[in-house]
Amino acid sequence: MENEQNPMETGKKNRWILPAVMVAAVLIYYSVMSIIGTTRKLDQLYSSFNPEKNAKSSADSAVFTDSAYLVLFKQKAWLQSKTLMAETDSIYLTINLEDSIADLAINGVVVHSSPIIRYRLSRIFKRGNEAVLYTMLSTPLSIVSSRSTIRKEPLMIKMAPKDTSEYQPDVIPDTTHTQPVNFILNMNEGIRLFFYQGDPASPGDRFARFLFDFRQRAMDTWAAIKRIAVLKVPDYHPYIKLYISRGDNRIIYRAIPRNGQVTVFL
Repeated sequence: MENEQNPMETGKKNRWILPAVMVAAVLIYYSVMSIIGTTRKLDQLYSSFNPEKNAKSSADSAVFTDSAYLVLFKQKAWLQSKTLMAETDSIYLTINLEDSIADLAINGVVVHSSPIIRYRLSRIFKRGNEAVLYTMLSTPLSIVSSRSTIRKEPLMIKMAPKDTSEYQPDVIPDTTHTQPVNFILNMNEGIRLFFYQGDPASPGDRFARFLFDFRQRAMDTWAAIKRIAVLKVPDYHPYIKLYISRGDNRIIYRAIPRNGQVTVFL
């Protein structure tokens, strides 16, 4: 006797087919558009900073693939960028990933050094065209905006006393010394520098770091969805994620100007 299918069960199965196909189509479309965004960012960087454009011959172009030359080129880009920042009267930040050190300096003099506990790079910085990356980093990166778990400039509003008899010394402690410190610097060229607290002393600090990162990912996802919804390619932001101690993170964030400059040695 042949098996008979229940029409109700068949209807229930068919009811899930269309939503599943739609979800799969949306995920595939989102993935494809994200890949296009990454490729477009690479093309933009290569178009703007490819040193081979000024090469006069194939021999001049070939030198940019020579490993010995690239080592010297990287050193030159690093020194050139630091020199440009030293000519200003503002404090700036240098990040040396090779030595795992982040320095605050002014007029070429280092005023504070922060050890980098560990770091992570986006694929562009690890597998991209080295000559293009070093050309881009030969000039300082400028801060466009930032987001942090602490205030840039802590303020305390206090009423002035009428006379000395009403004066009371400040006894309010600075709570930022115990608050988790994580912040993001959005740089020109679409690059993002993440500064995470690398020495979480408690589960609360680790959760605060996770929540800070999750919020940024959620904002990026929402921004990408809005662009994809109107058939636009989402923006891709190459990143460098640095894990530094809480105290050093606080010093760096509050010392560097809002539109300050940063240079990186990969």
